[in-house]
Amino acid sequence: MDTRQDDVRRDLDATLQARKELGKEYESELVDSFLSRLDARLDARVERRVSERLGPAEAYGPPEGYGPHGRGHRPRRFGGSSSRLPIVSMALGIPLTAIAGSTSGFWGLLACWAGIVGVNASAALGERRQERQRTSAARSEWD
Repeated sequence: MDTRQDDVRRDLDATLQARKELGKEYESELVDSFLSRLDARLDARVERRVSERLGPAEAYGPPEGYGPHGRGHRPRRFGGSSSRLPIVSMALGIPLTAIAGSTSGFWGLLACWAGIVGVNASAALGERRQERQRTSAARSEWD
């Protein structure tokens, strides 16, 4: 097994053991702590893969003001919230599924995944709205 998977497994085991020792009143803090560590690992892993594939200068796109839309165009950056959120939510869905399934059963799983889908859907809709506002603002400047 990969050492990274071993590290995550050890962290999850330690979190579950701490929950057993401390009780349910510290459950949310323990889960938040575990998820923040997992999130930091995922961020570092994504950053490393992006820089390996694109190189450090290309990873963030062209400088501000350059691009197909001319002056003032803000380039879309790889690794922004739009590309990280689905990856992070799927990765975090695994331990959340285990926790929700063990504590609340089927209804806990349903609530957990409904929340994950809801967060991703609202983020996608928000980005669409922002993109429409940007394009309408760009059109009005040239009208």
